[in-house]
Amino acid sequence: QVQLVESGGGLVQAGGSLRLSCTGSGSIFSINVMGWYRQAPGKQRELVALIRTGGSSTYADSVKGRFTISRDNAKNSVYLRMNSLKVEDTAAYYCNAVVFVETSGGVRRGPYNFWGQGTQVTVSL
Repeated sequence: QVQLVESGGGLVQAGGSLRLSCTGSGSIFSINVMGWYRQAPGKQRELVALIRTGGSSTYADSVKGRFTISRDNAKNSVYLRMNSLKVEDTAAYYCNAVVFVETSGGVRRGPYNFWGQGTQVTVSL
């Protein structure tokens, strides 16, 4: 069992900032790529940012220069610092991770792709 839990969403005015957090728990052997996705009502889910095990990252053009993704491998966590927020950033934000799990018998399985439950970010004018 692996769970990803997000937090940090909320209501903020345009130009403001938020920091999202996502922490994995359960039978995690290791986590490889982690990322943040978002989905606005009536829209497709899209990649916002991802970060690899070595720390290199990729951003959607729409957030480049404004958002920063980071991770803490010891805590199985990934973060998204969002600055200069725009109304168009309003969406449910989802954490994603590529995870190797470990069974109670010590057997590694994977990789598997896990999703968090989502956290709402609403940016007002």
